[in-house]
Amino acid sequence: MENQPKQVVTEFLTSVKVLDLEKIGQLLSSGVNWSQPGSNEISGLKSSQQEVFGMVGKMFEISGNTLQLDAFNSISINGNRVACLLHWTAEKTSGEKLDVYNIDIYTVEYGKICNVEIFSADQAREDDFWTN
Repeated sequence: MENQPKQVVTEFLTSVKVLDLEKIGQLLSSGVNWSQPGSNEISGLKSSQQEVFGMVGKMFEISGNTLQLDAFNSISINGNRVACLLHWTAEKTSGEKLDVYNIDIYTVEYGKICNVEIFSADQAREDDFWTN
């Protein structure tokens, strides 16, 4: 049972990497709380799966559909919480690039991700990039 949260998060991030939206939807709780840091168009607390998908849609719109989870690793478990290091890249049609690392903390209950906290290694860069 101890590995279940790690397995759920690994499946989720693998699905994000290959853009398997159906699997992503299966692994996120319908009432997921998602805290996206910063002061930009995607920042703020999302309180449902629908709001998270809306945020991701906006991220693809701003990035010209180039947003990519390049890699994830350093997965650590503390009870039902899982922390991991993610590397994201994107490039706007203007040529502006995003190349950033985040630490994400996922909380898993009943086999679904119910809470997500995002910490950016370069929030100022993300704020610039995610402002259209």
